Amino acid sequence: MNTMSVNVATVRSATSVAGARESARDFLGGLRLPIAAEDADTVVLVVSELVTNALCHGGGACTLDLTAHPDSIEVAVHDRSPETPRMRTPDLNDGTGGFGWPMVNRLARATTVIRHAAGGKTVSASLAR
Repeated sequence: MNTMSVNVATVRSATSVAGARESARDFLGGLRLPIAAEDADTVVLVVSELVTNALCHGGGACTLDLTAHPDSIEVAVHDRSPETPRMRTPDLNDGTGGFGWPMVNRLARATTVIRHAAGGKTVSASLAR
């Protein structure tokens, strides 16, 4: 199986979420077998959500890895928190969130969360290519 992987960004601030999206677009644009624009937009949206969640709930810093498989793109975000994402009722009044993780789960073929013995976790989403 032909795969490509890149450590795209170590993100430390909310302003870097835009940089993570840009890095994802650059990664997708550099693939030998391009993906459809709609699928690329979905990948970038998932990158944005997972990186934002890692910054808000995962210790303030994260690393983003993207891997291109023949039929999918894997988005993996590593952070320092052992806490796993959870489904919660979205807040429609106070703007405190609750929309991102359910959306990622709807857009992805599969999501996984792996806790690391040394601390932290990796949240991954497999998306159609």
